[in-house]
Order: sequence, then C-alpha cells, then structure tokens
Amino acid sequence: MLSAFFRGKILTIPNLLTVLRLLLIPVFMWSYLGKEDVVLTAVLLALSGVTDLADGFIARRFNMVSDLGKALDPLADKLTQVAVIVCLIWRFPRLIVLLAVVCLKELAALITTLAAIRKTDRVYSAAWHGKAATVTIYLTILVHLIWPGITSGLSSALIGLCVLLVLLSGVLYVLRNIRLMRQTLAEVPKEAS
Repeated sequence: MLSAFFRGKILTIPNLLTVLRLLLIPVFMWSYLGKEDVVLTAVLLALSGVTDLADGFIARRFNMVSDLGKALDPLADKLTQVAVIVCLIWRFPRLIVLLAVVCLKELAALITTLAAIRKTDRVYSAAWHGKAATVTIYLTILVHLIWPGITSGLSSALIGLCVLLVLLSGVLYVLRNIRLMRQTLAEVPKEAS
C-alpha cells in the first residue's frame, strides 16, 4: 500500500540531518518559552535552516534522494514552522491566523498526498510553490522573533503574504495530487468484458 515510503535508502546523511532538525524542535521551544532567550532561539532556528538547505543539496548532489527523505523533509519543515508559530503566538496573537491556515493546508495536502501515494505507489517531491511558502513563513517567523517591536502594519502584511502563499500552495498541491491519481486511473487497462 504505502510501500513507496520504505523503498530505497534510509540511513543517509540528508535523512540524518532531517532527524536532527526534528530533534531541534523541542530545544528551540524550550529556549524561547523556558529560557526566554531570543538570541539562542534564533541561532537554533538558523541551524535548523542550514541543515534543511544542506540535506537538500547533499541529497541531490550525491544521489542520496530517497522516498523517506521526500516524506520526512517537508514534515520536519512543517513541524518546525508550527512549533515556532505556537511559541510566537503568545507575543503576536495575530499569528494564530497563519497557524490555522498552515494546519488546514497541511491536512488537505496530507490527505490527497497519501491518496496519490496509494494510487501511484510513488512519493513526490515538494514543488516550487511549497518552497516559496516555506521561505516566506521562515522569513516572517524570523522577523517576528528578532524584532519584538515590529509594527502592527508590517506584521499584518507579512502574515497576510504568508497566508496567501500557503493557500495558493495548498490548492496547487491538492490539484496536483488529484491529477496524478486521475492519470494513474487512466493508465490502468480496462478488463475485457
């Protein structure tokens, strides 16, 4: 059924870097909420971002792309984004809108992606629009993290831009997944009557 998730390479440098990103999530949550150390939190978030760039580069450059990595990498991105947004909501309550939109988009994308994997037995990489939304979310998070006195107007504009890109990305992922499933169904030869 979901054999595509487990096909191919598992213990690779890119996958280990992705696991490191997952392990950093509780650490930067503790540094922000527990220690209230914005600088340490920003450094940890930057480290997470560098490992994200490194795992993708290494995977492509050294032919270490795996189905597990294609599934795990976006999961690490989303969990990191959600964790940081949850931390920042206490100081910037309007970020709850972004959190809600990210969660809805991810739920819709997850449902249709799992259905597409089931139908096609393939795991698909992230698309450009997902990467654009991710970069915008990280920039917005970083600005709010290092500039606690950000103006209400700029904060709202950044959040609004993120919401638009996340919604666009969600719609495009759902449409892609539906198209992939339809193509697979069209390729199945009809049984002779």
